[in-house]
Amino acid sequence: MINRRVFVGDLVRLAALAAVVPSDWRVRWRPRFADDPFILGVASGDPTANGVTLWTRLAPKPLEPLGGMNGERAAVRWELARDDRFTQVVRHGTATATPELAYSVHVDVAGLDPDRWYFYRFMTGHATTETGRTRTAPAVGATTPLRLTFASCQHYEQGLYTAYQHMAREDADLTLHLGDYIYESAPVENRVRRHFSPLCMRLEDYRLRYAQYKTDEHLRAAHLARPWIVTWDDHEVSDNYANLIDSDTTLTVDVMKARRAAAYQAWWEHQAVRVGATSDWANLSIARTLNWGALAQFWVLDTRQYRSDQACGDRIKQVPCGDWADPSRTLMGDKQEKWLLDGMTTSHARWQVLANQVMMAPFDTMPGPGVRVSMDQWSGYPVARDRLLGEIAKRTPRRTVVLTGDIHSNWVNQLRSSFSTPDAPAVGVEFVGTSISSGGDGSVSWMTDAQHGENPHVKWQNAQRGYVSCVVNAAEWRANYRIVPFVTRPNAPIVTASSWRVRNGSANIDPA
Repeated sequence: MINRRVFVGDLVRLAALAAVVPSDWRVRWRPRFADDPFILGVASGDPTANGVTLWTRLAPKPLEPLGGMNGERAAVRWELARDDRFTQVVRHGTATATPELAYSVHVDVAGLDPDRWYFYRFMTGHATTETGRTRTAPAVGATTPLRLTFASCQHYEQGLYTAYQHMAREDADLTLHLGDYIYESAPVENRVRRHFSPLCMRLEDYRLRYAQYKTDEHLRAAHLARPWIVTWDDHEVSDNYANLIDSDTTLTVDVMKARRAAAYQAWWEHQAVRVGATSDWANLSIARTLNWGALAQFWVLDTRQYRSDQACGDRIKQVPCGDWADPSRTLMGDKQEKWLLDGMTTSHARWQVLANQVMMAPFDTMPGPGVRVSMDQWSGYPVARDRLLGEIAKRTPRRTVVLTGDIHSNWVNQLRSSFSTPDAPAVGVEFVGTSISSGGDGSVSWMTDAQHGENPHVKWQNAQRGYVSCVVNAAEWRANYRIVPFVTRPNAPIVTASSWRVRNGSANIDPA
C-alpha cells in the first residue's frame, strides 16, 4: 500500500535536492567525465522520407541519480554522414544536455534524401559514441519493399536479451517496439540479473530502471542497427493501469497522475521519438502516424492512457459481467479512435499497419458453453473492438495488419468484421509477437485442443521467446516467427518456428 502523504513528501524532498543543483547554467563545451558518458548508447527512430530522430543520453555512472552528472549543462555535438567513416558528413550540429531532462539529447534531422542509409554519432569532451546506422523512409508514392522486425516485453530480471543479439544481425530496415520496454516492478529474488527497488513511483526510479535496461549490450546493438518506432504499454507505468486508475486500488487519482507524469517523462527521455517535450507530462500524446512511401502507413496507438477501467477486474473472467458490454466503454478514447478512422479513410497506402499493444482477437479459454476472456485486452471492450473492426471492413478491408505484443506468446489471428456476429467476414490479420525475455524460457504452446476448437480464428500459437521478422511488398506480407529456446542462460540459437503469409486484397492467412 502506498501512503499518499509519504509519496508527496518524497516529491518535496526531490524538489529540495533539485534546489542544490549548481545555479551556474552556462553550457560546458568541454565537460569532463569520470567514465564514458555514452554508456547507454545511441538510437534513432520515427524515420520520414527526409528525416529521422537521433537520441543519446549522458550518463557516466548510469545507475546513480542523474547518471552521475554534476548538474551542469553540457554541449553535445552530433554528425550524420553517408559513410561510416564520416568522410561525407551531410548534417551536423550541437545540442545541450540538461539535468531537467536527465541529460537526454533528441535531434530531429531534416533535409535528407529519401530511401537512404546514413551513419551518425555524438561527441562531448573527449568522448565519442559508437557509430549508429539509420535510414530514411522511401519517397512519397514509392512502393519500395520493407523488411521489418517487431518485439515487446523485455523484463530485465526474467531473462537475457539474446533475441536482440540475433535481431541486430537481421537484414532489416525498421524495428517496432510495442510496449513493456521496462517493468516498473521486479521480483524480490531472481537468479538471472540483479534489480533495483521493487516498485517505481518517482521520476528518478523510472530513470534508473531505463538506465539499467539500456546497459544491456544486445539491446544497445539492436538500436545501433536501424531506426525504431516505439510505443508504450502498461509496465512503463504500472501493471494493467487504465487511464488514471491503477490496478493497486489504494492509489488515489492524484498520486497516480504524479506517477504517470514521472513515467511518461522518463519514457520520453530514453526513446528516439518524434514527440515533443511538454510541461504536462501526465498527458503526453504519443499516437502518431508514419509512412513507408506508399507501401505502408503505420498507426502508432496508445491503448492505455485513454481507456475505460477494466470490467470486473483486470484478469480473465467469464462474460457477460458487470459493465463489460457497455457501449460507452473505450480502449483508445473517442478522439484517438476518430483520428485513426478518419486517417485510414483517406490513406491510399497498400498496407494499413496498426502498432497495437494488447491482443485484438478474442481468446475464449473456456471449452464448451460459456465464454471466458481477458478483461485487459480488446476482448474486455467488445463493443469498441467490433466498432473498430466494422469500420476497417468499410474503409480498409483486406489490407489491414495489426501488430501486437503484451502477452509473452506468439499468435496468428484472423480478424473478422465482428467477433459478436457468427460467420462475420474476415477483414484483416493480427500477428502477435512473443516477449524478448518476460516469462523466462517459456514453452512451445499451452493452447489445448479444446481451446483451439473454441477459437477457430487462431491459426497458430507458441509461447517461446523471440521476435517477429516481416518481409513486406505490394503483393504480400510474410511474417517469420523467430524464437530462441531459452533466455535464462546465454548463447541461445535462433530458429524460425513458423512463417505465415497474407496477400494484399485478401484477408486469408496461409502458412508460408
